[in-house]
Amino acid sequence: MIEFLDLKKINIAYEAEFNNVFKAFLNSGQYILGDQVSRFELEFAKFCGTKQAIATSTGLDAIKLIFEGFKVLGKLNDGDEVLVPANTYIASVLAISHAGLKPVLVMPNPSTFNIEAKAIEQKITPKTKAVLGVHLYGNLYDFNEIHRVCDAHDLLLIEDAAQAHGAVYSNGKKAGNLSDAAAFSFYPTKNLGALGDAGGITTNNDHLANVLLKLRNYGRSESYVNDFKGYNNRMDEIQAAILRVKLKQLDDENEKRKAIAKIYLNGINTNKVQLPKVTSDNAHVFHLFVIKSEFRDALKSYLLENNVQTMIHYPLPIHRQKAYKELNGLAFNELDSLHNQILSLPLNTSLTKTEATTIVDLINKF
Repeated sequence: MIEFLDLKKINIAYEAEFNNVFKAFLNSGQYILGDQVSRFELEFAKFCGTKQAIATSTGLDAIKLIFEGFKVLGKLNDGDEVLVPANTYIASVLAISHAGLKPVLVMPNPSTFNIEAKAIEQKITPKTKAVLGVHLYGNLYDFNEIHRVCDAHDLLLIEDAAQAHGAVYSNGKKAGNLSDAAAFSFYPTKNLGALGDAGGITTNNDHLANVLLKLRNYGRSESYVNDFKGYNNRMDEIQAAILRVKLKQLDDENEKRKAIAKIYLNGINTNKVQLPKVTSDNAHVFHLFVIKSEFRDALKSYLLENNVQTMIHYPLPIHRQKAYKELNGLAFNELDSLHNQILSLPLNTSLTKTEATTIVDLINKF
């Protein structure tokens, strides 16, 4: 069986380093907001090319904290509208709601899976104050065009970079450095994954960073002195230590993902499947390799019968979820069609080229 993802197989390569890290962590006696978190923040900021990085508990909390931070700075207020792609994972929209803001769904480009400037412009109202752009599946949105629209309408631009660690835009800047602030998830399945929940924020805004450092830790400026009504959204020391080990290999591991993606892109040749649109080798780090097919369910069953696991990201769009019943009346017919066609093929650093070629041959014979 070619598994969709085997985290044990991926992480076993780091076993010796992880054991050393855990011993050092245990002996340090410092388990919350210690030296490992501080060092990871410095190293991740350097990796992304930003002035600041703030480690958080999860990717969802990272997005929420960004919105809450801009509220503290007077850039956002309860009830403000935030434009967000309609096909994103629900965490993107939950963060908007949890921060007391109103999510406004925007139809993505069905070829790139990302929102575009034209679609954003059509949704702007006097209540619109921010755009949450999602680099879905690891593919960067068109920063230049979206930044132009946000500047023209005085909108905050925030990145959901949860799936795009290390992706590079045409201007040479990486994901995390293409907005006013960016949120990352380090969930174990991500390109840079912890061994549990973890997240992070990057920004070049020192004022925002100072607020976020307080908000993630009960809103306190020093022990038992609280400036804001904050949260407990801190990253554990052990997760920071694990991430520091894996960050050193991230660029190399992204190259492995791109190599597998090229096998798919160059090898799959059937009119029953549409391949993802890739504008640049470096702008897509292939957290997921998502194809489209009108015969999706049959293809998924066929591949499983031939010992290949696949997944669907995501089968039910947000406007169809019970959690967002207030959005259930929205008409996104093209989006419904998209969600009925998408299928994620195995693509990770433990997948061999032989396995990828086997998948290509199976799909071409479907």
